[in-house]
Amino acid sequence: MMWILIIGMGIATLLPRIIPVFIVDRLSMPAWLDKWLSAIPYAALGALIFPGVLTVYPDRPHIGFLGAITAVLLSSLGLNIFLILFGSIGVVFGLSFL
Repeated sequence: MMWILIIGMGIATLLPRIIPVFIVDRLSMPAWLDKWLSAIPYAALGALIFPGVLTVYPDRPHIGFLGAITAVLLSSLGLNIFLILFGSIGVVFGLSFL
């Protein structure tokens, strides 16, 4: 009985994830909606990262903010993502000792 429940719940969680994969390719969306939907991952990423930037060191929020500014500056130079990550982490790590 337990196996039937596990398989049933697996199917119940799998179907909502698989069905959109087959349907989205067949839908044609207006250009404005497609443009708006393409911005969602960036907005979600910003919403997830920004609170963490300000709470790296709650008593000194400027350290996380300076790390984020470093990441923005390095990315504007067109550097590799790993150099951007290591650069911003290095700034936060270095400023944590001050």
